[in-house]
Amino acid sequence: MATPFPLPDPMRRALDLARAAEQAGEVPIGAVVTLDGRIIGEGENRNRRDNDPTAHAEMVAIRAAAAHLKDFRLTGCDLWVTLEPCPMCAGALSHARIARLYYAAADPKGGAIEQGPRLFTQPQCLHRPEVYGGIAETEASALLRDFFLARR
Repeated sequence: MATPFPLPDPMRRALDLARAAEQAGEVPIGAVVTLDGRIIGEGENRNRRDNDPTAHAEMVAIRAAAAHLKDFRLTGCDLWVTLEPCPMCAGALSHARIARLYYAAADPKGGAIEQGPRLFTQPQCLHRPEVYGGIAETEASALLRDFFLARR
């Protein structure tokens, strides 16, 4: 079922990247980093292809944005991702100083934002982005559900 309102372009692109990841045999998750509304980094899950446990879509997108800006601080940037970030990715968002996080589907098993450890609420977390969840939740959830059903 489609979202009843037009999706923001960055989330639409993240969903396209998630589909590309699925076509490559990866868990279908996509992410983009924007600055002033322009995409400056994007990524899709690449764990299997790169033999890299840190190659989550968010990490790939953050690395690309940092390379684009030639700065490890992504101050003023937004991250759009199709699944609630895990603890590793949430930590990277904080360290990169991402301003806003937009995610599609909640991740009750592995999420770290509004599920599990709720990293941004911990006193040790030195930077807390604004968080907006549920954008394109239906589409992102369907991609993940169908991906895992096909493998069972």
